[in-house]
Amino acid sequence: WLLSQAINAFDDVKFEAASVLAELYEQLTQSSLSKPILRKAIELSQHSVYWHCRLIFQLAQIHASERDYELASSLLGVGVDYAHISNAPYTRVLFLLSRGMLLLIDKKFQEVHPLLNQAGHLVDGWQGSQYQKEYLKVFFLVLQVCHYLMAGQVKSVKPCLKQLQQSIQTIMQPSWPTDENVSGPNVGDMFIWMPKEHLYVLVYLVTVMHSMQAGYMDKAQKYTDKALMQIEKLKIVDNRPILSVFQLMLLEHIIMCRLVMGNKSLALNEISQACALCQQQPRLLLTHRPQLHTLLGLYAMSMNCMEAAEAQFTAARRTSQERELWTFANLNLAIVYLRAKREQDFTSLLEQINPESLQSHSHSLRAAAYYVQGLQSFFQARYNEAKRYLRETLKMANAEDLNRLTSCSLVLLGHIFLSLGNSRESMNMVTPAMQLASKIPDVHVQLWASAILKDLYRMCGDPVRENEAFQMHCNFSQMLLKDHFQASQMTEHNLIHWTEGNFPMLVGNPPSTSDGLL
Repeated sequence: WLLSQAINAFDDVKFEAASVLAELYEQLTQSSLSKPILRKAIELSQHSVYWHCRLIFQLAQIHASERDYELASSLLGVGVDYAHISNAPYTRVLFLLSRGMLLLIDKKFQEVHPLLNQAGHLVDGWQGSQYQKEYLKVFFLVLQVCHYLMAGQVKSVKPCLKQLQQSIQTIMQPSWPTDENVSGPNVGDMFIWMPKEHLYVLVYLVTVMHSMQAGYMDKAQKYTDKALMQIEKLKIVDNRPILSVFQLMLLEHIIMCRLVMGNKSLALNEISQACALCQQQPRLLLTHRPQLHTLLGLYAMSMNCMEAAEAQFTAARRTSQERELWTFANLNLAIVYLRAKREQDFTSLLEQINPESLQSHSHSLRAAAYYVQGLQSFFQARYNEAKRYLRETLKMANAEDLNRLTSCSLVLLGHIFLSLGNSRESMNMVTPAMQLASKIPDVHVQLWASAILKDLYRMCGDPVRENEAFQMHCNFSQMLLKDHFQASQMTEHNLIHWTEGNFPMLVGNPPSTSDGLL
């Protein structure tokens, strides 16, 4: 790098040296040394389209990994303009979409809208190669889908998700060219966002995210299995760090699905795998620690270990700067306090979970906040107020097909009408709640609904159906108890006490994916 700066027309050696040297400093976690080199190289490379763009991407990546999104975003903005005047239209859209991605990560939703609209128009009116068009379309649709999912809009996202799934099928066809050939002959356009095999896994991942949020647990399981198998294959060829990130995010979502389905021991096994992944790659622990605490909190709640759940949600809030994760942790903490009859602690959280003033961009979190308010009113026997909150939840949940919130609200409304002695209205609520919970399947709602049905049939003087509901309740109860006992005997159960420092010694190497899927 030092020697080549004095030599003219020696671009490839000069800028390759700068890029590799900066990468080396990054690996040694000395980004303070890599950034000046890249800045200097960017300054010197304005006449070389390929190197100038590549070095801008590299420097923006460093700033983004340090969470300096504003600086990274402004660099990518420079890239957008530079690619435009340098006649590199494909790279221009890559810069634009990369910038959109950072704005999404930084929750700058007001700025994301016009940028995604601009990118969408450029992709739709694309005059270049079809391969480039399809490739940019996948990147664009991934951002669109993530945008909807971040807002908890699982119904609105469906058309985009369907398009994305069709596009990835096109790209994965054997007749499709290799990644190197997608960029075409223009030297300024020789970039891709990520290899198509990684895009394939990413599409599985966002599909799993959607299925989990919408309450299609079987679908989420099916796609998680496929994605994890794909990751195993890719890791053998080239174990890129991004694959472990995908693996961890898949585990985070499937763990939540297992808990909903009443499979606590499976969830615990997968929490242990997630911890082992983070243990192997300390950088992952840095970025995913709050999520691990949140998952352990949800697991502890399902095991009725309320003190541990409280400690985990508190740890999640302490280690995260994500507003949405705070809200999610606070809503669960509120339920912990309600179940433990700790009204004073609940009241102290009230302001942070008030749906009217919730600092959240997410439709589903706001709907969940109304549910928690309804739950509190129910516990205080303020039934009319509870009904008002729960109807709000139902309205919001129905608007976006949030099946789990719908079934939880219906069963709680059924319980309220039962408490008021209105058996007909109660039946009208509990029957659809049971149908929906069976479809998800959400074992806890099924357990709750079968208990109410048993009482309702007794009130109606229908002993046959009462007995059926009683049997159903016993079956769910037995299944949950058996699984509860199994999970409590596992050494990994002690993870619920880990709130700071390194993991307890019980976390070994992660089992191979096939072992984890049982």
